[in-house]
Amino acid sequence: MAEIRREEFVPAEYQFHAYADGPLSIGWGQTISQPYIVALMTQELHLDQDCEVLEIGTGSGYQTAVLCKLAKKVYTIEKLEQLSKSAQEVLKECGIENVEFYIGDGSCGWPVKRSFDRIIVTAAVPKIPKPLGEQLCEGGLIIVPVGSGWVQQLVLCEKKKGKFIERVICDVRFVKLLGEYGFEE
Repeated sequence: MAEIRREEFVPAEYQFHAYADGPLSIGWGQTISQPYIVALMTQELHLDQDCEVLEIGTGSGYQTAVLCKLAKKVYTIEKLEQLSKSAQEVLKECGIENVEFYIGDGSCGWPVKRSFDRIIVTAAVPKIPKPLGEQLCEGGLIIVPVGSGWVQQLVLCEKKKGKFIERVICDVRFVKLLGEYGFEE
């Protein structure tokens, strides 16, 4: 995280607060997660240079940048075209190239059939979307905020023999993931 200039990923009016440990607005009703949560979720994924990661919720692209520094490749989905295009520009300026973007419903997973070593969901879901579970490799990890209220539980699951071994990490508060397997718009 020390290699990524967080201020590049927040609107100009919030750059002074870029390193404060709290979420910041990035427009369109979305936020960039606080640095602690970005670090915690990344740490729990136990990434290495062989991992291919699916990220649901590109947002500002900050979490994407952190993942790209640690993984082989990141595939990231953002529902809001404006956010995706902005993140693509910033990541390009940062020289980050091991990323592929898709604009669409992240709750449905990557649009082409494939599997991922790790999946990170950066918006709350009522339950883990079935398509994401199907796209997770055997032995893979998924981290996701689960719950429908103001507070959700950050859950880490490992896929073993087609089933999830679940561990609750802590309570969190995320914006809702809207989509077919998320929350209704």
